[in-house]
Amino acid sequence: MGKKTIRVLHVDTERGWRGGQQQAAYLLEGMYSRGYQTAVACRKNSKFESYCIKKTLPYISMGMRNEFDISSAYKIARFCQKNKFQILHLHSAHALSIGLLARLFLPALKLVAVRRVDFHIRKNFFSKIKYRNKYVDKIVCISNAIKHVMIEDGIPDKKLTTIHSGVDFDRFKEIVPPDNFRQHEKLPEHHLIVGTVAAIVDHKDYPNLLKAARIVLNEHSGITFCAIGDGAARERIENLSKELKLGDRFLFKGYREDIGQFLKTFDIFVLASKLEGMGTSVLDAQSVGLPVIGCDSGGIPEIIEHEVNGILVPRQNEIALANAILKLALDDELRKSLGEKAMENRTNFGIEHTLQNNLALYRDLLSLN
Repeated sequence: MGKKTIRVLHVDTERGWRGGQQQAAYLLEGMYSRGYQTAVACRKNSKFESYCIKKTLPYISMGMRNEFDISSAYKIARFCQKNKFQILHLHSAHALSIGLLARLFLPALKLVAVRRVDFHIRKNFFSKIKYRNKYVDKIVCISNAIKHVMIEDGIPDKKLTTIHSGVDFDRFKEIVPPDNFRQHEKLPEHHLIVGTVAAIVDHKDYPNLLKAARIVLNEHSGITFCAIGDGAARERIENLSKELKLGDRFLFKGYREDIGQFLKTFDIFVLASKLEGMGTSVLDAQSVGLPVIGCDSGGIPEIIEHEVNGILVPRQNEIALANAILKLALDDELRKSLGEKAMENRTNFGIEHTLQNNLALYRDLLSLN
């Protein structure tokens, strides 16, 4: 019944580092620090491998060239058999594919899949069968919005559970940007900084944010926008910024590891997504007391209570988004009150809450409750 009876191998197949990798890392670190037998299987030369080396966390790395990589699946099965792992926690769609192959070699494994996006399951046969089979024991949806989409796609409710992603609300507590940070990053000293942290991909809807920025800057000259993130659509989005003549009032900083420095410098945080599994970048912003604006997409309304701990606006509506930004920009007291209230999300969206809910799921799967 104790910690030694739960043995979980996390699987992440990505090379880069985004919200999903951070969530897997939180679980890995939380379990490991509490004495559970755990590790992660990740790609060679990936950000996750580097993270584990830096943090001295248990891991095994391999090729994971694609989701049909039978060799990697066999290695995972052998590693599980040798180390008596009972559960594979599969943190992406590709990881689920490899997990299903691993179970062919070691049928006793329990499989926990994670669904982090509020997109419908692809209509091709393999995508459908990947989620609709008896070998996946549980699918964790990181928001109720995702769970509703999965039910619409024909996944039985009894196979689904919602466990909200959480963040470390103390992660950036000790960070203080250096005195020359604004100057170094070309952020005007006396401007309000409206920031976002989001990959530059379609569902994050940067066009919506850029168009809203144009409206805002037509009304308020003392604001600069700053985007942290990179992605396949970056060139297209930067070209749109030029077309809108945003110039140095909208700065693209690319992928950064010093996110805390920026969050502590921002005055307002915005997430303009038209689709969003949950939006943990909103939680990161709330953890440092930032007033946040989010669109009513995916799991964002599960984080933001309108005009209590943030502002919600309709998705793909640049006028509503611009008005919300201007409202906060012109009201110091509202920014302060929303930021203070936002920090109370620690109770339901702190990483400890997420960890305990996952441990309860593991116990249930192993009939340890």
